[in-house]
Amino acid sequence: MGDIIHTLPAVACLRDSFFGAQIDWLVDRKWSELLRGNSDLNQVIEIDRGDLSQMAGCVQQLRARGYTTALDFQGLYRSAILAFASGAPRRIGFDRDHAREGLAALLYNHPVVPQGAHKVDQNISLAAAAGATPGVVRFPLAICERAEDWAAAELAKHSLRDFFALSPGGGWTSKCWPAARYGELHRELNRKYEWRGVVSFGPGERDLADQVLSAAGRPEPVLLEMDIPQLTAVLRRAKVFVAGDTGPLHLASALGTPVVGLFGPTDPARNGPYGAENIVVRNARPEETTYERGASHSAAMMSMTVQQVMEAVERRLRLA
Repeated sequence: MGDIIHTLPAVACLRDSFFGAQIDWLVDRKWSELLRGNSDLNQVIEIDRGDLSQMAGCVQQLRARGYTTALDFQGLYRSAILAFASGAPRRIGFDRDHAREGLAALLYNHPVVPQGAHKVDQNISLAAAAGATPGVVRFPLAICERAEDWAAAELAKHSLRDFFALSPGGGWTSKCWPAARYGELHRELNRKYEWRGVVSFGPGERDLADQVLSAAGRPEPVLLEMDIPQLTAVLRRAKVFVAGDTGPLHLASALGTPVVGLFGPTDPARNGPYGAENIVVRNARPEETTYERGASHSAAMMSMTVQQVMEAVERRLRLA
């Protein structure tokens, strides 16, 4: 989710520079809802990574379209192979030192040294390499009417008007803050602002959400398992959103919701919520920065106190 959101401004830059161009986005099917209704795109092409026959059909579809340029924002072997297989004579991606899987750069004929520290700016540098002129950074995200209706009804059912949102999950446990501390944070935020909290969680994270519920006491937070459109509709209504380095954090930031990001092993200068007003809490030393996927809470995340996060939320709300 975060990778796609961090790529939206680069594709917006392409559209603003090449208004009449055919711009299609090849995306993993599970994340395609993030691109529904995106007016910068002519077509969203979905791919199922686990279905080899579908992937072969997708390659045929790409080749039939006769693209002149393919941009690979992922920098993975898989994405580079698909860019190569598309038949596009110009293939743009990050150079070997900056692609996530360095040898993927061998499949590009226009490798690029990215500019800027943040992933958003680095992705825009790929668009610039294609001839686009960088402008105002924008994150086009459409909210479907079905999700809007669902969010309005769900929040009304729980008498939620002013609320904050928390997301304890994450792809790697080493990037996560303990669920019990999210529960303590819920109590403190409710005490100070008299708002109730929403705990958002995804597939396989119900136990984690229940741990937050158990630690939060009363009033209890509302636990909501949501699909991407529903999550988008709810997060844009939140007073503030607190989460680790996860897709929902970047989604909330792109929607303009005030966010506080909790960062441990990953570098917020590269992966933090985009925008000067958003606040990051991080105790990690430079040598602790890593993108290795840890299966347990990192020391950097464990060192972060509820009081630290409360103070960050208070600062962010003063800026809202």
